[in-house]
Amino acid sequence: MKDWRFWLAENKSTLMAAATFVFMFIIYVSNHPAGFTANVVQTAANKATLLAFVAMAQSLVIITAGIDLSVGMILTLCNCLASWIVLGTGLETTLGIVGVLLAGSACGALNGLIVIFGRLQPIVTTIATGAMFFGIALFLRPFPGGSVNETLADFMTGKAFGVIPISFITLLAVILIVWIPYSRSVIGRAAYAAGSSENAAYMSGMPVKMAKFTAYVLSGLLSAIGGLYLTFFSYTGEAAYASGNTYTLFSIAAVVLGGVSLMGGRGSAIGAVFGALAFRTIGDLLFVFDFDPLWQPLFQGVVLMFAVSIGAFGLLRVRNKLDWF
Repeated sequence: MKDWRFWLAENKSTLMAAATFVFMFIIYVSNHPAGFTANVVQTAANKATLLAFVAMAQSLVIITAGIDLSVGMILTLCNCLASWIVLGTGLETTLGIVGVLLAGSACGALNGLIVIFGRLQPIVTTIATGAMFFGIALFLRPFPGGSVNETLADFMTGKAFGVIPISFITLLAVILIVWIPYSRSVIGRAAYAAGSSENAAYMSGMPVKMAKFTAYVLSGLLSAIGGLYLTFFSYTGEAAYASGNTYTLFSIAAVVLGGVSLMGGRGSAIGAVFGALAFRTIGDLLFVFDFDPLWQPLFQGVVLMFAVSIGAFGLLRVRNKLDWF
């Protein structure tokens, strides 16, 4: 097989997710009252960026055949923390951002340690730790409040050269700095191997434990970046339980729409990003077509159910485990 055919086969799901997003976004801007303008793109980018970061976080864990149901609560915790410490002078703001990112990474590390060394199921572990993280967020912000460095917030949610959303530039930078090196490293390849068959990966001498631990740490880091952006958008912190759960559920839908297998071992964080952009565009389409707000949650729930079900379609053709792997 030629190199380009191999590349196409490996990235087919990511390309399909990208095509789906582009198609839906064209429909959206074509029917938007303001048309295709820089402000419309900026608004859509700012709303989609939050889900994109959380979807990337979820995809890293799912690739290892796990699942992280605490990503939304880590985002909420980091949002509340940022409303306390991302303030003041330039140096104080920088230290605050570092503190938020370290807090998110620590949450991911806790998840990884419990799953790997406690040998608990990821779904059980992350439900429990998610409740803990929300409790800390509620302690920090029992009521909505706080603030953030407004100059930085306006810049991070603004436009570069009056055209390109800074949020998209940040998302691209995170992909280049975090995902690309990780996916091409020994640890990243071990994560894919562990997701396909953990026993085989272990018997092959691959660093399975380190791969899974790194995936959880990076998941917490990416969720923390999402929490920072939530603070930049809202200028405040809020321990919103419903919001945290919503981002967690939507991240799973975005991951599946992006072609990441819920069985592990297949997919890409880039595909998850396009899945998040496509899923968020659904809400925008409901707005421009003036869909009844009372029916919007039902419609999004149907889309969520369909998206998650896609991951199970492949199992219908499996006759034995060798066919799947």
